[in-house]
Amino acid sequence: MTHNKPLIVGIGGTTVAGSSTERALQIALCAAEDAGADVRLFGGETLAALPLYTPGIARTAGEEALVEAIRAASGVIIASPGYHGSVSGMVKNAIDLLEETARDARPYLADVPVGLIATAYGWQATGSTVAALRSIAHALRGWPTPFAATVNSAQAKLDATGGCSDPAVIDQLRLVGRQVAAAALRDHAARVAA
Repeated sequence: MTHNKPLIVGIGGTTVAGSSTERALQIALCAAEDAGADVRLFGGETLAALPLYTPGIARTAGEEALVEAIRAASGVIIASPGYHGSVSGMVKNAIDLLEETARDARPYLADVPVGLIATAYGWQATGSTVAALRSIAHALRGWPTPFAATVNSAQAKLDATGGCSDPAVIDQLRLVGRQVAAAALRDHAARVAA
């Protein structure tokens, strides 16, 4: 699939519909879209339907869709709840699926800007979850954006319309989206010009 605009892929959420993690990711993706990118969300419902990653077996349609979107992506935003101080198993399973790109011309997330978002019911898990996500992005050869957003869902309530009880949280989430989009737009323009 060829995109006239860079594609930003969002991966994240929980098994709970309308989770604060998925809502935070949607806000960041909206900012990336506003900045001129195409966006595609792989949210909680989609991630929950993915089987546990097993190398070397036939992929499901859902797995293939995620892998193909990553192959086409000029940027990625990953949002995870902080479960026991780290990335949730469901989000990590989706990330593990990127092993399918290991032998591609552009393996994993090589040279791709990666925005990071962590949500938790309290501050402690947000910091360690962002640190884990940053380490994962580096391991996948991606470029974590300078700013990562953390959302303490005990204090900041995200609603279904893209609002939040704390306007500063909206600003932080939109900054993640804008940083990924800005880097993706520069890279996309360079590739189109080449």
